Amino acid sequence: MLSSTLRGRTAMIMNRQMAGRLMAIRSFIPGANGAPVSFFQRESLPANTIVKFVPQQNAWIVERMGKFHRILDPGLAILMPFIDKITYVQSLKESAIEIPSQNAITSDNVSLELDGILYIKVIDPYKASYGVEDFKFAISQLAQTTMRSEIGSMTLDSVLKERQSLNNNINHVINDAARDNWGVECLRYEIRDIHPPQNVLDAMHRQVSAERSKRAEILESEGQRQAKINISEGEKQSVILASEALREQQINSAKGEAEQILLKSKATAEGIRRVADAIQNSPGGENAVQLQVAQEYIKEFGKLAKETNTVVIPQNLGDLGGLMASGMSIYKQTKANEQRQAEKV
Repeated sequence: MLSSTLRGRTAMIMNRQMAGRLMAIRSFIPGANGAPVSFFQRESLPANTIVKFVPQQNAWIVERMGKFHRILDPGLAILMPFIDKITYVQSLKESAIEIPSQNAITSDNVSLELDGILYIKVIDPYKASYGVEDFKFAISQLAQTTMRSEIGSMTLDSVLKERQSLNNNINHVINDAARDNWGVECLRYEIRDIHPPQNVLDAMHRQVSAERSKRAEILESEGQRQAKINISEGEKQSVILASEALREQQINSAKGEAEQILLKSKATAEGIRRVADAIQNSPGGENAVQLQVAQEYIKEFGKLAKETNTVVIPQNLGDLGGLMASGMSIYKQTKANEQRQAEKV
């Protein structure tokens, strides 16, 4: 398959080169008056019939007795019989010249096959007729040599990337030679096709594949990195929010406990005040309190044997009056403590 492709491409190149040679040979075929026929000339020049009508966008060169006489503008023209002769016919329209395919070597030793299109226009019919034998052939050859020279100073990557710059350089060089000397202006030059060798194409395809794989791996790694960053940021925010919630919970718990303690202390103080008021303002309140304290003392003393096996018995257990006095001393001590606590509140 590869060999058939190469044979087809070789045949195409040979056909283009043969066509270019045939055009160059045809440009030197003599016309009816024996003068060489250029690219813009017809094979048969208009004959002198005294009265002629020059078509629009055409310029006819008239020689009188073999010497340039004048240029006929479009419209009616009167010629002298047997003396004046129309020697050249120049078209003033923009024309396209196909530049045959050629080989050029870049500065990094890569052989390229290129062809192009050249757009030209005759701006001075006199110079286009007498300044060069065949300006089409001359411009075509100049374009090919300039293209080789420009490509020889550039690398393959530069040729592929800077095609417009290459076109402008070739156009500038052609205009420097053709505008002033040949009366032809090169409007633009366009490289049509660039064909690198097959091994270079394969290497370029591998390079593109490697570049795309590299970009894919970079994007994947960037995605993984961003995902880890997002996860860590989420965990960080979660820990911060959890700590803030715990802090608020502890603050609320502390406030609740403080209010609970305050309410209990207020309730205790209020209860103590009421008991004290009842004792002081009720007849026999002191005796009743002493009696109750003594009873509670005896009751609790009787529970000592139930709570533990070890029982501490006072020495004056038989002295009930002393026991009552001990209970009353405890009552008085408790009462004094309650009074001090109430004063603080």
